[in-house]
Amino acid sequence: MPVQEILQLGNPILWEKSASVENVFAEETISIIRDLDDTLSAFYNANGFGRAVAAPQVGELQRVIFVRMQPSGFCGPLINPEIVWADEEQIELWDDCFSFPDLRVKVLRSKRIEVEYLDENGKQQHMKAEGDFSELLQHEIDHLDGILAVQRAISLKAFSTRKEWERLYRHNA
Repeated sequence: MPVQEILQLGNPILWEKSASVENVFAEETISIIRDLDDTLSAFYNANGFGRAVAAPQVGELQRVIFVRMQPSGFCGPLINPEIVWADEEQIELWDDCFSFPDLRVKVLRSKRIEVEYLDENGKQQHMKAEGDFSELLQHEIDHLDGILAVQRAISLKAFSTRKEWERLYRHNA
């Protein structure tokens, strides 16, 4: 259950597509889930932010994400998550990522989505998400497909360092 190093922008693993998990109960899958949980907790405790992490961000090319909506809300792994419906209505927001923690990127995301996934017990689940939760799931599922938020920037001017974003935009977020 060790905390894993989070791969940073530039690491080629982040651009690769993850493989589907074949066996939810395999020791490798259980280990990835524990590592993601521990890594997310450690990042949050050290930085004061962070709601989810995807397996590729710790070097595991498996379709697993771990979500913890703080202080309350959904908590747990999503195994083989797939977006099965996305609202045409979109929201514009400043996205950030553990793999480039000092950078913010303005992106468009669907306001509402529906996701199917396996839980840690191997049961098929269906989830509806909107707003913050919707954008978070889209961001994390993108990681599983080797897509980073920098690729979803709405323009070449849609980037800000975290420090400058806090100075200029935080009050509007």
